[in-house]
Amino acid sequence: MKSRSTIIGRILEAVESSQSICVIGHVRPDGDCIGSQLGLTLALQTAGKDVACWNEDRVPQKYAFLDRHHLLEKPTAGREFDLVIATDCASFERLGASGPASEKRKCLVNIDHHLSNTRYGDVNWISAHEASTGELIFQLLQAAKWPITPEIANCLYTAVSTDTGSFQYATAKPVTYQIAGELVKLGADVDTISREVYQSFSLSRVRLLRHLYCNFKLTHDDQIAYLWLKKKDFARTGADRCDTEGLIDHLRAIEPVIVACIFEEVEPELTRVSLRSKSPKVDVNAIAGKFGGGGHIAAAGARVAGKPLAVQRGFVAALRKAIDAAK
Repeated sequence: MKSRSTIIGRILEAVESSQSICVIGHVRPDGDCIGSQLGLTLALQTAGKDVACWNEDRVPQKYAFLDRHHLLEKPTAGREFDLVIATDCASFERLGASGPASEKRKCLVNIDHHLSNTRYGDVNWISAHEASTGELIFQLLQAAKWPITPEIANCLYTAVSTDTGSFQYATAKPVTYQIAGELVKLGADVDTISREVYQSFSLSRVRLLRHLYCNFKLTHDDQIAYLWLKKKDFARTGADRCDTEGLIDHLRAIEPVIVACIFEEVEPELTRVSLRSKSPKVDVNAIAGKFGGGGHIAAAGARVAGKPLAVQRGFVAALRKAIDAAK
């Protein structure tokens, strides 16, 4: 507790001594990233700071209700800030254009819950015990005694809910439920969040889901499920990369499957790989790490250069080995 109080104190000192602040997050933002970025941005604005909120990618449609003020913007090179705060991002590279665009800064604070975080900030608050970065932002706001409005509560509840699979994953600890309960008390609209995040799919996403069910493959006694997403698949369905969030969970849900994997074509010889494990004995963070990626024990990913078939063979072989070792 002492070390945690110390690091929060250092972050709040950095905030106190800064007027211009930029809150940045990882490319292809998920609910935890969007919720943490917007929740912190709103709190800093309430505290009287001049705040920018940057992400290389747009807000996914299902999280658009959180950004009714259109706070999230694309990075603008050349701007100067007293302080930059990165949320929910395990490496500087994963910040995309937001990292280099915010280089004119006095201090970089890195707040994250990924085990694989590379500690790229001047101040690093990395807590892999938390199920979401949203929980860390909640703790920060409480320590600062900044008011948590219903709008901020919506952002942080969405962050916590989405990164725990709507509280279904083993990463959700008693404190996770306690924080969620506090956010509901503070005005988080669970009905609206559930409807927008979990019950409102675009037609393009439904078409992409149909593609998944028609084209996924099983191997290693049906313990590994995988799918390729090519650029032509996005063109045919009208989907964009924001529509892929959570798609892998449909593969993971297949009963015999232990690990699900999605290979997504970025360039002809650059593949984005997403991994999800149902077994605590199969650590996909460790597997992704072998290919230059990272994440959590049950959810990880990597961007891998090379011929697509070679990338697939490499990952499937590593997954087979991990599954066999876990028996």
